Amino acid sequence: MSRSPRFLRPLAAIALAFAALPVAAAHIELQAGRSYMDSRAANAVFVESVFAAHPLGDTGVRWAPDLSLGWINGRDIERYRHAHYGTSDDIWLAAGGVRLSAGGPGDWYSHFFYGFQVALHSGRTQALSSAYEFVNTVGWQWRHLSFQVRHISNGKLHEPNRGETMALVGVGFDL
Repeated sequence: MSRSPRFLRPLAAIALAFAALPVAAAHIELQAGRSYMDSRAANAVFVESVFAAHPLGDTGVRWAPDLSLGWINGRDIERYRHAHYGTSDDIWLAAGGVRLSAGGPGDWYSHFFYGFQVALHSGRTQALSSAYEFVNTVGWQWRHLSFQVRHISNGKLHEPNRGETMALVGVGFDL
């Protein structure tokens, strides 16, 4: 357990950077749901902030800075109990990246989005075995409500790499 403080420092630094960003035109969401590894579920909670969108040239695609702080509950799976990487660690993570969407306000598909982030986290599990991970999210957001599917893994850069796949519901507000 002596490793925890070392991994909490980058998370604290990212959290401070997150708090220092200008909040003008930010959308803040509280998201909760279930995360799955090998069909075993655990609770997951995230706070996500999406900032003002910008056009990506003349493509009709918009991009927005996207920051997340999250927690995934550990789970006790007997077959991994004595493995080098178990499944019981709670994961705290901080992630930053971009959210992409297309279309204008009147287009039916403008509420769909894709997000890509890079994350640092604490803990080590069969699902998330390195200090860094990639976060891919596909979702739908309308005003103060969102639904999304999120996958977190290290892209097979370190084994084991089972990943976490979650379904989240979010409630948000604009600042």
